[in-house]
This record gives sequence, structure tokens and C-alpha cells, in this order.
Amino acid sequence: MSTPHPEHTRPIQAREKLDFQLDERIPRFWNGGDPYKTRFFDAMSLTFPIGERYFISSVRAYRDQVTDPHLLQEVKDFTRQEAQHGIVHTQFNEMLEKQGLNVAWTQRFLDRKFKWQLSRWSAAFNLSYTAAAEHLTALMCTTFMERPDIIEPFDHRIRAMYTWHSIEEVEHKAVCFDVLTKAAKAGYFTRIAGLIYFSIEYPIGNWYMVNQMLKDDGFGFWARAKMLAKGAWWLYKPGGVFLPALGYYLSYFKPGFHPWQHKEMGHYDTWLEAFNRSGDPVEAGTAYAQQVIAAR
Repeated sequence: MSTPHPEHTRPIQAREKLDFQLDERIPRFWNGGDPYKTRFFDAMSLTFPIGERYFISSVRAYRDQVTDPHLLQEVKDFTRQEAQHGIVHTQFNEMLEKQGLNVAWTQRFLDRKFKWQLSRWSAAFNLSYTAAAEHLTALMCTTFMERPDIIEPFDHRIRAMYTWHSIEEVEHKAVCFDVLTKAAKAGYFTRIAGLIYFSIEYPIGNWYMVNQMLKDDGFGFWARAKMLAKGAWWLYKPGGVFLPALGYYLSYFKPGFHPWQHKEMGHYDTWLEAFNRSGDPVEAGTAYAQQVIAAR
């Protein structure tokens, strides 16, 4: 059985009642004025409130089978963190709705989708899907939050929100994997099947939601087609957003893989010190970003 790497672990800490100043002061296209890049990240946020509830349900299905007291505590801390992510992203999504975006349909669709998965899929495959999503989320913490060229154009409040979310994703990134392998006792192929399914489904869903939001923004068919094509090149070109992290993605297919074999968020300690000192996630996000940008 794969074993964790303690030197890379981060203690799971649930941080509550955080204020990211998500109000009308945030520009409509907060990501450097680029509509596609803004809506790409906004589409991610649309999935979080209901998706986090689904993740919690997938893990809770095996809570009574977790015999390790440390892992059981991690499950509780994971649940608290994911619940807070849902709360903050609900606030952000409400801000998007005030901008005139049709947020409600995405929440209805996702609610039906995840309820269907919980009722029709096996508990093991729901958890495999969740563990795969956590792997790709941790990958994005590296892909996005350690790249100055990606995070520098962000509005500082949105950057702070995604930095905090990424910090906590790194802290709990192994919980679902450990429950899947230790409590659910899922085999290699069940684990891999969840990743393959999620890897196909998520980009399609993101593309669809981005297109719908750009339509809500008033962009016509050809303007959207041009933005989506340019966005796909930005994401998948050599040296673009995702290809430099291909090795990280493929590591999940190794039979002896464990999430703590990777170390993400190289300026984690900078963020943690700033947050513990100030209690302000926006200030902590700014301190983190300054370190990332200065290190380029």
C-alpha cells in the first residue's frame, strides 16, 4: 500500500468567516480585462458550492469504516474546509448573478447531476470521482497559483479568494485518496476510472459554462467562437497553462502513487504567516502573490 510523505504534509485548518470584499467594486472582467480568462475561472466557481457538498457526501459514506483516529479527524477537518469553500463561492456566484449572469441554471443542473451520481453510482466510484477531482484541484494549485504570468493580472480580491482556496486544497488533498484506499479499499482500476471520467467530463462542462456566460455578457456567436479558440490555445499550447503540469497529472496512474509525493504552493508559509498575523485573507493573498511574482 502506498504511504504518505510526512515532510510534505500540511496541517488541515478550517478558517471561517472570511471576508474577501466580494462586492460591486470588483470589475466585470477582473482577470486583466480578458473576458475569456475571467469566465474560465468564474465557471470553476460555479461548480464549487454544490460540488463541495457532493464531495462531502462521497467521503461521509465511508466515515463509519474509517478506523484510523488521525484519518477520522482529517475527514472532519476536510468537511469543515469544504463547507467554507461552498459558502465563499456562493457569495462570489451571487456577485456574478448581480452582473447579469444566469447563475441559477448551473446550480439546478449541478444539483440534479450530483444527486443522480450519488443515487446511481456505487459509493466507491463516487469517492473515486471525488479523489480524482481533488488530484486535479491540487494540480491547478500548481498550474495556476505558482505561475506569476497567470495570477498577476487577477483583481487582488479574487486572487486572494483563489489563493486561500488553493492553500486549503493542498492541506486536505490526501483525505479522499486515503479514505478511498484505506476505508473503501478500492483497487487500482477503480481509482483510475474516476480520474479518466472526470478528466473528460470537466473540460467539457467548463467550456459549456464559459460559452454561456460569454453569451450572457452580450458576445455574439463568432466573437465567442474566437474567444474559445484563443482560450483553448492558451490552456493547451506547448508551455501553456496545462502541458507543463502533465507529469503531475500522469503521476496519478502510478500504482504506488500518493498525493503527498507532490509538494505544491511553494510560498505556503508566506501566506500562512501573513494570515496568522493579520487574520485578513486579502492581505495574506497579496503577500503570497508578491512572493510568487518576485520569484519569477
